[in-house]
Amino acid sequence: MKRTLFIFTVLLLIMSFTINITAQERNVVRKVITFENTPAKRPYSPAVEANGTLYVSGQIAIDQSTGKLIEGKIEEQTRQVLKNLKNVIEKAGYTMDNVVRCTVLLSDITFYSTVNQIYVEFFPKDPPARMAYAVKDLPMGALIEIDATAVK
Repeated sequence: MKRTLFIFTVLLLIMSFTINITAQERNVVRKVITFENTPAKRPYSPAVEANGTLYVSGQIAIDQSTGKLIEGKIEEQTRQVLKNLKNVIEKAGYTMDNVVRCTVLLSDITFYSTVNQIYVEFFPKDPPARMAYAVKDLPMGALIEIDATAVK
């Protein structure tokens, strides 16, 4: 009986400690990263920083001055996407060296090797972990979209 009571007390203490940690973890410091020309009705943010981690929404080959998809093949669109990604990352106070993960969405998987050649220009050493998928369609008829996660 005493042993059961002891074990029960220890379990209650452990549960209490776990509940305390969970409550503290909920105090997330969250900052939304936007630009002057970010549309107000957009259902997502360009990026969100939470406790030293930056989550960057997927970027397509939008010309930031016009808000329109650039003309061009996969080479031009890939460069523009990576410039846009870099712009958001730097706006938030991070660098491309802080990027730990990317997801690449391609409208055609045959673009894979071409994208890789340009991708390494932006991540020349110790590139982030990455996944790449071919998808049916991308917004505005884009050929490529890339998102990123960066950590300080």
